[in-house]
Amino acid sequence: MINMAVRGDNRNVVASAKAGVDWTAGFANLDPAQFPMLRALTPYGDAVFNQRQVPLLLSELDRLPADLGGDWVGQARELCQVVERGLHLYLWFIGD
Repeated sequence: MINMAVRGDNRNVVASAKAGVDWTAGFANLDPAQFPMLRALTPYGDAVFNQRQVPLLLSELDRLPADLGGDWVGQARELCQVVERGLHLYLWFIGD
């Protein structure tokens, strides 16, 4: 399970998601040219997106195959909005 949270520069948690991303092989099979942001997700590592990367991530979420979706997608969008409205905020995908 990959958890999601928005953190500031000092890594304090500003917002977090209730749902997590259930890792499947489908994420590893995403086309890197079409999904460079989501390809950064791994089941055991962390991926961090800054304010400039969030629009790219949102675009990828719009194209995400249905079998990789779930509650986490809507919550990821909400966390992206938190990052876009703030300063020095980052969206973290935190692997186990």
